[in-house]
Amino acid sequence: MTVLTFKRPRPDADFPRTPLVLPHLRIDPARLAAYERVCGFPTGEDALPLTYPHVLGFPLALRLMSRRAFPLPLLGLVHTSIEITGHKPLTSTADAYELSVRVDGLAAHRRGTEAGVVTELRAGGEVVWESRSTYLARHRTDAQAEPRASAPLPPLPVVAEWRLGGDVGRRYAVVSGDRNPIHLHPLTARPFGFRRAIAHGMWTAARCVAAYGVPATARVTAEFRAPVLLPGTVSYGSEPGRFELRGEDGRMHLTGTVS
Repeated sequence: MTVLTFKRPRPDADFPRTPLVLPHLRIDPARLAAYERVCGFPTGEDALPLTYPHVLGFPLALRLMSRRAFPLPLLGLVHTSIEITGHKPLTSTADAYELSVRVDGLAAHRRGTEAGVVTELRAGGEVVWESRSTYLARHRTDAQAEPRASAPLPPLPVVAEWRLGGDVGRRYAVVSGDRNPIHLHPLTARPFGFRRAIAHGMWTAARCVAAYGVPATARVTAEFRAPVLLPGTVSYGSEPGRFELRGEDGRMHLTGTVS
């Protein structure tokens, strides 16, 4: 039994402030191609997908969130949102990058406590890509529920319908290194409140970014509104500057913006 079992998350807890840094990072072409296939990006191109540095930084983020000083339990953490900014085009043949990951704060959430995690990719000492993710530890809380919007947004024009197999979580886990049990199998997801495995938030975001055709230098935001149960069918909709993912019943799973 590990110390993670005894963590009691709260938004006013202390958290580690020192970033973890990975210097001299080079791109593995085989791993990149596998990621592109799973997420629907074109393969064989020199340009990196805008979402790929998140995968590169995930081992550092995992190490950071596994530390005793990190106040949220790692198992069962849910990725709730991400904001990505690509400042310059990234290539798979660059000499080397430097990655850094840090926690930038905790916040109360109506379903628990959220941690913000910032990842930065540098080339020649300059930040060329950055992201901020929020991760939710679900627990009982006295936080007030967020007010509901006065009216739901009308659906965006549907561009594609995707039938997702039950193995999507396991396939993405292989290329991303994110083996959170909520994504792998119904039996491992059930203890965390899910009746079936759910898709990784970053798989749904990457799949939408690939379908949208986001350029290398752009700002993308994605909010993961409701889990995508696996297997399942979802509809991808988009218009200039926006995209979304809905279930067969019209339930909103993901909303995103591109600028």
